[in-house]
Amino acid sequence: MPEDLSPSPAPIERSCWLPRHRSSPRAARWALHKFLLPHPSGELLVFTGELLVSELVTNAVRHCRAPHNLLILVRFQLAPDDTLRIEVHDADSQEPSYRPASTTAESGRGLLLVKELATQWGCCPREGGVGKFVWCHISPEADAA
Repeated sequence: MPEDLSPSPAPIERSCWLPRHRSSPRAARWALHKFLLPHPSGELLVFTGELLVSELVTNAVRHCRAPHNLLILVRFQLAPDDTLRIEVHDADSQEPSYRPASTTAESGRGLLLVKELATQWGCCPREGGVGKFVWCHISPEADAA
């Protein structure tokens, strides 16, 4: 009897546009929370996901060297293996870089958090040559550890 070779389910995606404003990290956390809530693995991803999307959007708001009227695109994708992909797009082509933070500094650790908590992360130019997107992957196993 032949096996059922039904195709694997497609990833589930959602995206939203946010202004370059200090309230956008909170809006991105809320959008991610609403995206993950209905999924069985969502509870395992939400804590780290909210932290990392907040850091990536904060970087786009604070460090993007583009006109303030240009929006930030935030995209979430949940793969069939429950890996969460977060992308944050902005209009600045310069890749993010680590900068040393003193022990008393109140900022400067966002990319370090992304590097330590994501299973993978990176930065790519946007299609069409305007800007970049920073992405990270989070797995439920890594988040539960």
